[in-house]
Amino acid sequence: MRRTLAVAALALGLILTGCGSGGAGDSGTEAPSSSDGGGMYGDGGGSTSASELKLADTDLGEIVVTGDGMTAYMFDTDTQGADTSACTGACLQNWPPIIATGDTPKGDGVTGELGTIKTADGKMQVTLNGWPLYLFAGDTKAGDTNGQGVKDVWWVVDAAGEKIGG
Repeated sequence: MRRTLAVAALALGLILTGCGSGGAGDSGTEAPSSSDGGGMYGDGGGSTSASELKLADTDLGEIVVTGDGMTAYMFDTDTQGADTSACTGACLQNWPPIIATGDTPKGDGVTGELGTIKTADGKMQVTLNGWPLYLFAGDTKAGDTNGQGVKDVWWVVDAAGEKIGG
């Protein structure tokens, strides 16, 4: 059991260092490379779909999650209202975009404006209050918030699309 926990802690530590703003020359979008290129979601693009967003109560307060309960994050390096995401290339392996499954994203209890931007591969990434939304590869089950505050640039969001913390 201790060995399993130690391995899990080491793996999470490696993931947490993969993407963010850490100093001179660090763009905040670098992540460890993966040999399969598929990320944890197995679709080759490292993204997941969200038929609907909703709210969940956590230790951080009420936050936005996907329909299956996975935490949504925003990235400080993105520009609110821009047409593209600043998380590109290897960054997407640890921070896959939340992809819309329909023309207009829906959000149960979400009060901020929902929209979409086009990803590099032509999919539609969900935005909230103009911020592109992502998942974190270090979250393994519904309710996990392991990406909160990573490198002081990744944050969970509230119903209005405002970052919590930072």
